[in-house]
Amino acid sequence: MKDNRAVLVKVCGLTDTVEADYLNKNKVDFAGFVLFFPKSKRNISIEKAEQIMAELDENIKKVAVIVSPDESEIQQINGSGFDYVQIHGEIKDRLLEQISKPVFKAFNIKDIKNIHKYQNNAKIVGYVFDAAAPGSGKVFDWSILNGIKRDAKTFILAGGLNDSNVREAVKLVNPDVVDVSSGVEYDSGRGKDPEKIKQFIRQLEINNKI
Repeated sequence: MKDNRAVLVKVCGLTDTVEADYLNKNKVDFAGFVLFFPKSKRNISIEKAEQIMAELDENIKKVAVIVSPDESEIQQINGSGFDYVQIHGEIKDRLLEQISKPVFKAFNIKDIKNIHKYQNNAKIVGYVFDAAAPGSGKVFDWSILNGIKRDAKTFILAGGLNDSNVREAVKLVNPDVVDVSSGVEYDSGRGKDPEKIKQFIRQLEINNKI
């Protein structure tokens, strides 16, 4: 944990090497990279992700964010420098076992009922709870998470977080990690805004002093 923050921070959807500096300066804990998903405006190649990762502070954990991966995609990630794999959608058991890195399994309000399938799987080290359409910047009803039994796995809250609602989110949900993407992007929706990242972190620092 950071000295002045009670919750860890993941900034997802990096697309440019300059953004690594923004995360370094704000001592962000996790950096997420969207791969193999051309529907997303944040989708980049593994080669581009590795260029950005090379500029990140060594203390920042690198997360490959993928959707219903196939065997080829898993093998490419296994051979890369990521610390974690975040999986949205479906993954077959045999493919899950092929992943050589710890896994964050993502759920949205449509498939959260399936969490029981992964609770006893040692390869799954954390859960990401997101909106119905991941990456949309939409907030979901956080009370849905009240029925989720907390265990030793990392509890990550995503979906529409920004500097105006993250303090409330931490208060109501008490996550281990808050995951932000669109909430720290330029108003154009293209690229991360260093000032918004700074303000997002600032709200968490204030939250911890109250």
